[in-house]
Amino acid sequence: MQRLSSLSLHALLLLFTTLSWLKVIVAEEGFCSWSSISDSSSNSKHLYWKVTNPTLSPSHLQDLPGFTRSVYKRDHALITPESHVFSPLPEWKNTLGAYLITPAIGSHFVMYLAKMQGLIDMPIKTSLSGLPAYNVERFVFVVQGAVTLTNASGASHKLMVDSYAYLPPNFEHLLKCDESATLVVLERRYASLENHFTELIVGSTDQQPILETPGEVFELRKLLPVSIAYDFNVHIMDFQPGEYLNVKEVHYNQHGLLLLEGKGIYRLGDSWYPVQAGDAIWMAPFVPQWYAALGKTRTRYFLYKDANRDPL
Repeated sequence: MQRLSSLSLHALLLLFTTLSWLKVIVAEEGFCSWSSISDSSSNSKHLYWKVTNPTLSPSHLQDLPGFTRSVYKRDHALITPESHVFSPLPEWKNTLGAYLITPAIGSHFVMYLAKMQGLIDMPIKTSLSGLPAYNVERFVFVVQGAVTLTNASGASHKLMVDSYAYLPPNFEHLLKCDESATLVVLERRYASLENHFTELIVGSTDQQPILETPGEVFELRKLLPVSIAYDFNVHIMDFQPGEYLNVKEVHYNQHGLLLLEGKGIYRLGDSWYPVQAGDAIWMAPFVPQWYAALGKTRTRYFLYKDANRDPL
């Protein structure tokens, strides 16, 4: 009888904790009551402002020594802003980087944030990118500020928030920033196919059509061609509050995800995580995964997915 009572008490405590988390997530003011300070002026903020200014920011957690929402497991990881460690990016000038996903975690790609910091009190006033390693392709997505992309021929493109560029392996290029900008950068060693070649692509999310997703309610845009030459794609997925994935996905593809807007619950394996804009997730092959959007505004996330290659 005592053992049964102990188990019942444990179950009640677990239920109470779960309900408390859910109450926090769906509260009018976001994850925590202080978010109303930033939300009150959210209409004047740029798109994806919450990526660099999350509701539950590192400064809000400074009085909780040792606390983090970040989790690392064999088949998935949740990397939250209070865990980011920024340091100078190798080969880049006047730029700090935080690696969110690397092969050390079990992935075959790298995803990192690059903070270009032009016009600060340093000898070099402009931020400049370095080149990736030999045979490594790069994808850049702007979440704050603006950068100028220049290639070896001198042609240039200005990338604003929500703009992106795919840079083929061994493609000479330079990213330049005279003020400040934050980029999400993907890199992976290109899996080449005979007689198939990728090309420079520059675009923005709103230029891409919304694609059909049979059986699902979310809106999907693909930022790269579905051509066999490309060994990965980047999806932008939008969920309105209350919408969720119909399929509880289990597949061989890896994912790297960054929440750009909104908040909700992400299931990874047997764990359920409250997530918000600014959170990053790595998903290994075959980890069960599912998402539901909560709150009062849409969820939008940026998703890496390997594609067009035989798993063998």
